[in-house]
Amino acid sequence: MHVTTVMPSATQLRRIGPFKPKRLIVALILLALAVAPGLLGELTRGLMVDAYTQVSAFVATTLLIFYGAERLFRFNIGEALKGAKGLQVPLAALLGATPGCGGAVATLTATMGDAAFLLIATRPDVAMVVLPLSFAIGIASGWIVDAFSREDMTANTSAHCELAPLIGKVRYRDYTFFAAVAPGLLIGATQLSGADVYEVYGSFVTVVGLIGTAIGLLIWASSIVSAMTNEKDSPLTRMAEETAFISVWVIGAYLAYDYIVAFTGLDLELMFATVAPLLPLIGVVIGLIPGCGPQVLVTTLYINGLIPFSALMGNAISNDGDALFPAIALNPRAAIWATVYSTIPAMMAAYGFHFFAPNFLN
Repeated sequence: MHVTTVMPSATQLRRIGPFKPKRLIVALILLALAVAPGLLGELTRGLMVDAYTQVSAFVATTLLIFYGAERLFRFNIGEALKGAKGLQVPLAALLGATPGCGGAVATLTATMGDAAFLLIATRPDVAMVVLPLSFAIGIASGWIVDAFSREDMTANTSAHCELAPLIGKVRYRDYTFFAAVAPGLLIGATQLSGADVYEVYGSFVTVVGLIGTAIGLLIWASSIVSAMTNEKDSPLTRMAEETAFISVWVIGAYLAYDYIVAFTGLDLELMFATVAPLLPLIGVVIGLIPGCGPQVLVTTLYINGLIPFSALMGNAISNDGDALFPAIALNPRAAIWATVYSTIPAMMAAYGFHFFAPNFLN
């Protein structure tokens, strides 16, 4: 499938301005929370540092490797899929099992979206189960649909969209963000080894985490990109833009959970336990929401032990991530049917684990 990119006109860019007002407000609120006195500021800063060193640095590294290899080898996945014939379904499912949303338009069943980055960074043991299982279910679902569905799902190749505007030359902010990734990755890798990073690196951890977070918020607040980047942009620019986008959702999910626990006194574990039989269904339903933000929140709830693996698995399969947006723009009928088709295996997997392996990876 080929998506023709339309660059924003000069008038559009002037209208957008250096910052998007809504994003700028969110970024300023987050920064204000970080400098707040007392427990609020301390908690916020700690969570921002954790989000950057535990997730964002790994996301940035993965994206840079992926997009760099794509540019180096001049590999066009769209052309590869066109010529794959019988291998189209497995290749599409493989794209879906790859963390992130950028290339997953035709892989809605297998994709876990940006939530995969969070899972890989925090629970790699679980990711090693979820991603291959989603991959296998994606292949099976694709072959079944190809065999029995008589719906015409051919995309309109003449469609044009502006979902991925071209940014152009690499900016200073991209280089600055990249400079913060290396120390962030070092801190994150040290933490994965089980060491106390604050004992090893001291206040350097906080400095790196907050600087990286601030740069990411600046990039996100001033971006003309909604979520996906243009394949013609530099790998460095694509890395900075997409990592910033993912980081905001991760920070939001971290803050939402810890604020509730710290300031409301609600026993979330008890609250979710009272509706335990519905949690797999809830996970699947949340997965139907376009975008990666709600899915990151579901993964955060699982990591903190509030929902079972069955709910996470159902969400991972039903989750279409940001890939649903271009799918809707190019072929809304096919996007709706693909979402319906992905819901069936999601329900089967979620309640399969719920009834037959209730304690699996919990």
